[in-house]
Amino acid sequence: MHRLGDDFKKFVMQGDLVTLAVAFILGLAFKQVVDSIVNDLINPIVGAIVGKQSFNDFTIDIGDGVLRIGAFLSVLLNFLIVAATLFVIVKAYEKLKSLRSQSEKEADPSEIDVLVEIRELLRSQQR
Repeated sequence: MHRLGDDFKKFVMQGDLVTLAVAFILGLAFKQVVDSIVNDLINPIVGAIVGKQSFNDFTIDIGDGVLRIGAFLSVLLNFLIVAATLFVIVKAYEKLKSLRSQSEKEADPSEIDVLVEIRELLRSQQR
């Protein structure tokens, strides 16, 4: 049981897991900002243009069913804003990465070095 606790502690303290958790939390916060932009700023403007109190109220009746076009377009707009923002972030990251000096690039470990380190870590865990 003690070994299980140690393994869990190692798992939780891994750098990649902590980085992933931070990115996930920031992503959730970013989603709230995008939702607010769409729901509180864009939807009322579009709603006023189409003549509804709220853009989410824009629907089309088909027999007994109702197509909630406004709600779908709101979600689509959220997606496009997030996708555009991530596109800009990735492009900026790639640009900054390309500006690194040759000495910085040479200081990076080679693929072989990384694979050897992984092999050694796996061997040490098996013991």
